[in-house]
This record gives sequence, structure tokens and C-alpha cells, in this order.
Amino acid sequence: MRNEGASLGVADGLEFRLLGPVEVWRGPERLAVSSRHQRSVLAALALRPGRAVSVDALVDAVWEEDSPQSARRQVVKLVSRLRCALGDAITTRSGDYILNAGPDQVDASVFDSSVAGARRLSATDPAGAASAVREALRLWRGPALSGVTSGLAAQATWLEESRLAALEDGVDWELAAGGHAALVAELTILAVEHPLRERLVGQLMLALHRSGRTTEALEVYRRTHERLADDLALAPGAGLQQLHVAILRDDPAPAAPTLRPGARPRVAVPRQLPAAVAGFTGRASQLKELTGLLDRNDTVVISAINGTAGVGKTALAVHWAHQVADRFPDGQLYVNLRGFDPSGQPVRPAEAIRGFLDALGVPAQRIPAGLAEQAALYRSQLADRRILVVLDNARDTSQVRPLLPGSAQCLTVITSRDHLGGLIVSEGARAVPLDLMTTAEADDLLTSRLGPERLAVEPQAVSDLIEICAHLPLALSIVAARATLTPALSLTELAKQLRDARDRLHALDIGDTSVNLSAVFSCSYRTLSAAAARMFRLLSLHPGPDISVPAAASLVGTGRDQAHAALSELTRAQLLTEPSTGRFTYHDLLRAYSAGKACQDETAQARRAAMHRMLDHYLHTAHAATLLLNPPNDQLPLAEPQPGAFVDELADDGQAWQWFTTERPVFPAAIDRAADAGFDTHAWQLAWSVASFCIRAGHWEQMVTTQLVAIAAAERAGEPRGQAWSLRELGRAYTRLGRYPDAQASLHRALDLDQRLGDLIGQARSHNNLGIVSYAQGDHPEALEHGKTAYALFHAAGHRPGQADALNAIGWMQTQLGRHAEALRSCLQALELHRAVGSRHGEADTWDSLGHAHHNLGEHRRAIACYHNALDLFQKLGSRHPQADTLIRLGATYHDAGDFHTAHHCWQQALPILDDLHHPDAAALRARLAEHPPAP
Repeated sequence: MRNEGASLGVADGLEFRLLGPVEVWRGPERLAVSSRHQRSVLAALALRPGRAVSVDALVDAVWEEDSPQSARRQVVKLVSRLRCALGDAITTRSGDYILNAGPDQVDASVFDSSVAGARRLSATDPAGAASAVREALRLWRGPALSGVTSGLAAQATWLEESRLAALEDGVDWELAAGGHAALVAELTILAVEHPLRERLVGQLMLALHRSGRTTEALEVYRRTHERLADDLALAPGAGLQQLHVAILRDDPAPAAPTLRPGARPRVAVPRQLPAAVAGFTGRASQLKELTGLLDRNDTVVISAINGTAGVGKTALAVHWAHQVADRFPDGQLYVNLRGFDPSGQPVRPAEAIRGFLDALGVPAQRIPAGLAEQAALYRSQLADRRILVVLDNARDTSQVRPLLPGSAQCLTVITSRDHLGGLIVSEGARAVPLDLMTTAEADDLLTSRLGPERLAVEPQAVSDLIEICAHLPLALSIVAARATLTPALSLTELAKQLRDARDRLHALDIGDTSVNLSAVFSCSYRTLSAAAARMFRLLSLHPGPDISVPAAASLVGTGRDQAHAALSELTRAQLLTEPSTGRFTYHDLLRAYSAGKACQDETAQARRAAMHRMLDHYLHTAHAATLLLNPPNDQLPLAEPQPGAFVDELADDGQAWQWFTTERPVFPAAIDRAADAGFDTHAWQLAWSVASFCIRAGHWEQMVTTQLVAIAAAERAGEPRGQAWSLRELGRAYTRLGRYPDAQASLHRALDLDQRLGDLIGQARSHNNLGIVSYAQGDHPEALEHGKTAYALFHAAGHRPGQADALNAIGWMQTQLGRHAEALRSCLQALELHRAVGSRHGEADTWDSLGHAHHNLGEHRRAIACYHNALDLFQKLGSRHPQADTLIRLGATYHDAGDFHTAHHCWQQALPILDDLHHPDAAALRARLAEHPPAP
């Protein structure tokens, strides 16, 4: 770790090396740290020298998520073994561990300090700054944190990002000092290692151009442009495009692209906060403490609001977030992590990150599969942006740690019943404990809801109500709603009713056994109309975070208007909230109370019938929606929906896409609930019905999870056809994730079942999907063979729509092999068949393929005519997403024909369609429009 440019202070003779294989040295001797688990504990301590690290944080460092029950005990043993090697370097304080080393004894800290000094020096001495960075980079001996467990993957990614950023800064300063010729060889290697890192690519282009090798610089840009388009469906960023133009113009002093905010391409600005809290009162000291965090911009700021259930943590966080939203111009992210929701499992970190990446406008194809990689991409998206992140209702430290930004410009607010001590110790989170309301705050809350005049008449009753509600904001809000809805009822009588209540909420532990929340809840529950009370009970059967009016109508088996009236009554009584128009939810304490009332007041048969109707709502609506998205799909043999089940009427694929997008968080829980409750056929059929949306929207990991549940459900139900259908969907998901061996295994299992069932159409579908796997792996000849086999099977089954689909797929594959004339013949046959069977969607798809073949033959006029035929049909059918696809290809044809103005117009027509559908392709199209502005 020692080097001439950056020596380490070693007062106790120890040096800790993290920038490569994790090692510890005493002078010339490397000490033995034998196991990966030991090295992980050592690294976690050395990343925070001199700071207390909790046992929980060390457990996370060693095991990430799946820690054994004995994890804490094992960590204690690991630390004990490290002490044998390190002596007194590790000490204990209040149950936490501290590595007693200075920053100058840890190579990662030395590196950070050296780079920070170089950046300060760069303004006056760029050459000196570059030299200092080069010296600091010599501390690196390989990939950071090598030889440790996956629990430190995010920290390793962050260290690697720091190395590359420092290297890029140093190259900038060397270029400024005229060192372009000497940098070409190094930058050529770096650009190969990091082909999508545009700053390095731009530096290589600049070094080549300044060295008189302009043709090579332009070739680098061309290759990068193609790589971005092929791998990510993106165009180069604005900075790289500007450098390209400057080199083409032979500007005398083109500048390398930088990461300044002004040079960024246009990005999405998320606004995810729930509706502002009406009538919020009190909590002045906590609000002041939270606002004080805004002035700390030198470090990553995390605030952990903790307190018992019902104490108002979410209300405080959301109220404050709305107050300061203007201080975060790059947006606000929010997620309810459902850490203590009695209805289901907490939200997985990967699911939450995926939601954030969607909100940040990251295209689905850019999102990696692994949690560590997703977390790294998420942090990269937040770098140099000022965003407020609200993580509501967190279960524990391990759930939120992957969701924390790495940028000091962002601020994270977390609410939890857990104290999140691991974050306080290891991440420096600021604890904001939230206790019960003071008497004055509780009085203010009731005053804001009921008015000072009413409270002044019965001061003793007000005091009694505050005592009965145990100063809990949730309980006080419900009581205030009860008093508002029955103005003739005196507060004294209301307090008497509450004191006389006998039932208690035994299932909940809110930390104070004297609190009778059941009395508060039952006071409002008993005054509900019969319809609203039944709605309240049956809502506990719904597995999702929130529910729509049609789904609620299906639960109770009434009409939509009656259901909406019941939901509105519950909202007025403060037993439900409406976070967005037409979506209803409630606090998990109320959910638990609701579940208890359902078990008490509804028979098992009634509960099962309600669940049956609810599952019918989701299944039949999803099935209709997927047929709108993919009209050639085979239809499932659905049973008739139960009387009282409400099926949404969707007019076109745009409405179908919007329905899927809104309901997506419900699907995994609904499929699990169906399987757990014995509705196995519903489970696999619902999983199949949402699969096409998941494929298009990029929710491939979710799709894998649901299809595995579906396969098991179909097997239990004795439905091998359902197994085969589910296996095919699993294969499609694995294909999108790049897990090609898994995809092939799933599809071959499906094919085997199809063959045993004698299902020729199923076999054809499986071959079609195997062709896609081959295509994805670049094996176009094999993909074509699968397409031909699929056609033969469809032909043998007399399935003319399938034959037409297969011929169209064959034609598309022939274009990939450069056999465009053959492609035209295949697609013309497909067109004839589609017309014969009356498949206008298939006809439109085939016109699109014909346009693509003519375009590749250079027959632009014919291509344009074919694309217009496709567009006419898609518009008549209301198929908005295919319209956008065809408009994009039509624009490319006009562009290649030299009509840049019309090309731009086509792309402009496609963009609002994709935006309306919240489709990930919108970002790529927006980048293309920026790259190809309209002709003057």
C-alpha cells in the first residue's frame, strides 16, 4: 500500500488495503485473514475507520439478505478471530465494534484524500493535479474489495466508480496540458474496457483528433453510436454529440464532454409524493429538525423517523416533504415499503429500486437483473441531481440500505417502527424519534378538525378523548371524523361510548398494552352503514397496497356506484384514505382490525366467495387487456366470472396498458394469494394474462417469480396444459434477462409437455420462443429453422392465424440474414393468410414487416407505402403502441431517403403515444429526436 506519492500513517504498525484483494499488513508482513467472511468483516470495519459499526451492519456485510439465524453469533466469532491477528486494533463500545485506525492507515481513505486535494489544485495547476491523481491511482492493486462476500458488492461498485471518476478527471487535466498524443494508447484500452462510458470515449476522440487522427476519432464515435443503439436503444449523450459535431467542423479547440449538469440530456423528473396531509398540526420540533438537515450538503444525509404504529410517522414525512419539495428541483421519489403490513410480505429492495428507475425514465432494457447492479445504476442516476427520497414504513435496515442514494445533494427520509440502529451507526443517519402527541398537539389536532367553539363547550370531554386515544394521531383523527359525521352527538357522550367498549385489538403490539385502539376503531365501525361496514371487512382480503373501485365492487359483489358510495363513506370516517383518484388504502393497524372483523362477522364461505369474485375481476380484466395488447394470442379457457364480479371494459390497447401499469403492484400478491387459498387455476391463468405486459414493460424478474408460482399451481391443479403455458412464459422472461440456458430448459420442458399432450399449437408456440432465444444469441439460421418448424406445426394443426404469424416471423428473420427478397415472399404469404382469416392486427403487423424489408432493399417509396398501410390499420384498430413502433421505422425510412423534416415529424408523432403509455422506449426516441433536429 505504500508508495512514493501517498504514504500512510502507521502509528500502530498496521496498514489496511481495500483497493484490490482485502489485506492487512504490519510493516513488511502480511497478516493472515483466512476466510472470505473474515475479510468481509475486516473490510466493513476498515471502510469506516474510527467509527462504531453495529453487529447488524456486519451481518449485512457478510450475508447481504439471506443471513442464517446464527449470523450475529458468527459475526462475534469472526471479530474474535480478527482480534487474535490484529490485537487491540478492534475495540467494543456499547455492543458495536470500532477499528482504531486513522484514515491514513486505510488505502481507500488515502485515495479519497489525495483525489480531493488534486481537484482543489486543478484550478491553478492542472498538470500538478494530474500528477497527483496518477500517484493516487497507484494505490489500486486490482478490483476493490476482492475476496469478500457479495454483501459488500455495492461498496465495491462505489469504489470502482470513484476510481474511474478520478481517472477521467486526471485525463481531462492532462489533455488541457497538451498530453493528447501520450494518452491515445491508454484511452484506447480504457474505451474497450468501458465502451458505454461516454466521457472516456470523448476523451479518446479528442486525443485522436488533436493528434491528427481525425478519421479514427470519427470511427470511435460511429462504433459507440452503434453500440448504444444495439445494446440500449439509446443515442449518445448531448456532450458526446457536441464533440462529434465540433470534430466534423474541425473546430480549433473542441472540448471533451463533461459531467456538468448543464451538459446532461433531458431526464425525467419524478413527482411521486402522495397527496399532502390535510389539517396537519403539531410536530414543530421534528419539522424544525428535518428542515435543518437541508443545510448539510457535505455528506449523504439520511433521516430516520421512528415511532410506534399510528403515531403519525408517514403524515409527518409526507407533510414535510411537500413543504420542501421546491428545494429538490430534480424530483421526489416515494415508496411504501409495507414493512409491517399484515396482509403480505414487505416490498423487496429490487422491486422498490425498479419502481424508482422507471420513475427516473431509465429504459427497461438498460436495467440489469441483479440487486447490486440495480442499486449501482440507481445511485448513478441520482449522482449530480438534487432529489428527495422518502422510504415509508421500512421493515429494517437491510430493506432500505440498497435504496440509499450516494449523492450528498440528495436527502433521504425513512419512516419505520424499527429504530434502524444499523443506519444510524454505519451510515450516519439522523434519528428523529416520534413519540405520542403532547396534550397541546392533540388539542390542536382536534381543534383543526372540529373547530375551537365545539371544543370550548366540553373541555373535560376533550381531555377524556385525548386520554382514551392515548395521544395517537391515527386514533384522534378517527374520533374527530366520528364527531364530525354525527354533530348531534356530544363529545361527552362520544367519550362515554369509547370507555364502554369491551373489545380490544389483541393482535397488535404497538408498544403500550394500555392503549385500547379497538375501542377507537369500533366506535367508528359501529356507526357505518351496513354496506360500508361489509366493505371495510372484506377489504382485508385484498392483497395489494391499494384497491380500485371495480376491484372493491367485486369483493362485495355490488354495482360500481354502490361500491364507490361505501368507499367514500369509509374515507369520510377516516377509516380509508384516497392517495390518488379512485384508489383507496388504509393504515396497517386498520387492516388488522378489518381482518379481525372479517373473521368474526363473515363466514368462511362468504370470505371465499368474496375472494373468488375479486380474483375473477383481475383474471378476466387482465385476460381481456392482454388480448388487446396482443390480438393474435390464443385465448385461455376461462370459466365464467362469478355473479357480482366486475370486469373493467377496456376500449383499446392504450387503456389496457394503463390498466396494467396501475395495477402492476397488485399482481404478484394476487397470484400468491390465489395459490395459497387453493385457487390454483386462477393463479396460473392470471400469471399468464399479465405476462405480455411484464415482457413489454421490462418487469422480467417479477415475471420469473410469478411464473414459478404458476407452474406449481398448475401442477397441483392437475392441468399439464397450464404447466406448458406457464413454462413458455417463464422461458420468455429468462430470455429477456439473458439467462438463455434457463430459457431453453423451460421451453424444452414446455415442448415436452406439448408433445405428450399432442398439442401441435403449443409445440408451435414453443418453437417460436426457442427461435427468439436463438435470435437473441445471434444464431439467425437456427432461429429461422425454429420459425419454419413452427409454421409446419401450425399448418399441420390447421391453425391459419398461427401460420400467418409464423410466416411473418420467418420473413423478419430472413431480413436479419440479408435475404430481403425472400422476406418479401414470406411476408406476402403471411399478408394473404391474415386477410383470409380476418386478422386485421396480423395484417397490420405484416405490412410493417414488408416496409422493413423494402427499406433494407433501398426501396424507400415502397417501404413508405407499406408503413402507411400498417398505420392506417393500427389507427382504425386503436392499437397505439404498434402505431408508435411503425412511426419510428417510417421516420427512419424518410431519414435514409433524405427527407429529414418528415422523418422528424414521424418521430414527433410517435413520442406522445409512448409517453402516454409510460413506455420505456420513449427515452430512446427522445434521444433520437435530439440527435436529429428538424431541417431548418
